[in-house]
Amino acid sequence: MEIAVWMLTCLLTLVGLLGVLVPLLPGTTLILLSFILHALLLPGSLSWGAMGWIGAAWFASVVVDFLGVLVGTHLFGGSKWGMAGATGGAFVGMFFSLPALLLGTIFGAVVAEKYAAKRTRQESLRAGFGAAVGFVLSTGGRLICAFAMIAVFFAYAPWPRWPVWTAWPW
Repeated sequence: MEIAVWMLTCLLTLVGLLGVLVPLLPGTTLILLSFILHALLLPGSLSWGAMGWIGAAWFASVVVDFLGVLVGTHLFGGSKWGMAGATGGAFVGMFFSLPALLLGTIFGAVVAEKYAAKRTRQESLRAGFGAAVGFVLSTGGRLICAFAMIAVFFAYAPWPRWPVWTAWPW
């Protein structure tokens, strides 16, 4: 049973790590759920303190994800329209691919700035570039949070007690 739980935990963690980079998968949330499932199926395997640190890293990833594009757009001169357009473009692009997600973010910010906020072409392009920078930075931040969650788990979870028959013969 213990080996099966560890295999499930590792599988869900790898899928979650992939989800940090690929749209449509809730990356850090899958990682958090895999560790919660591990703790529930193997009682006493993780302390409340370790789960607290994992939860804090997950919360940080959600904040980074939410604020990344918005702050990036705003820092490069985008208005609330640019932020809304970047969010809408990212939502549409996420159904296609990672490049479409990035291009949708840029295109959404540029179109919203140009037509809704009545900005010049150069100001609109600057806001779109800011949205792209924010997207890349938020992806990097989520990846750092995911690795922090995994590091805390492997630092505090007791290693499985493998059966004798799996040991090397020497």
